[in-house]
Amino acid sequence: MTNVFLIRLDSPIGRIEVLADDAAVTGLSIERDGALPHDGAPERSNPVLDRARVELDEYFAGARTEFDLPVRLEGTEFQQAVWAELGRLGWGEAISYGSLAAAVGRPGSARAIGGAVGANPVPIIVGCHRVLAADGRITGYSGGEGVPTKLWLLGHERIGFAA
Repeated sequence: MTNVFLIRLDSPIGRIEVLADDAAVTGLSIERDGALPHDGAPERSNPVLDRARVELDEYFAGARTEFDLPVRLEGTEFQQAVWAELGRLGWGEAISYGSLAAAVGRPGSARAIGGAVGANPVPIIVGCHRVLAADGRITGYSGGEGVPTKLWLLGHERIGFAA
């Protein structure tokens, strides 16, 4: 069994909890209603999480536009394809659910894409906040406090969206 490591850090969108094994980041949660999934567990860092803390702090300070962290994403083959495509998006870039569906070879499956985007285990690092409706509207966000969290992230990266 692999070791599980955990850190928490403060951010402009609330507290963040990052999980890792010996080699890679495996999860990231944004505080919702004042709570994180593992609030009762003690923090236990390792070199991967030490680096994650620095890179996340730099991101929130506006000094980092891409992450250089090892990440291990557990999910279905379809989810993996969606997350890999999200990983290709850079700072300030957005994509629609339909375009994301086409990019993974599943045109017309925007609803399934939405489910895969919402299941992303490492939001922010894999930028699921960069996905918008075809007309540029914000349709939701599963991280943190939902749409207000997504609004902050989009504003931070200067990504325009329709009201």
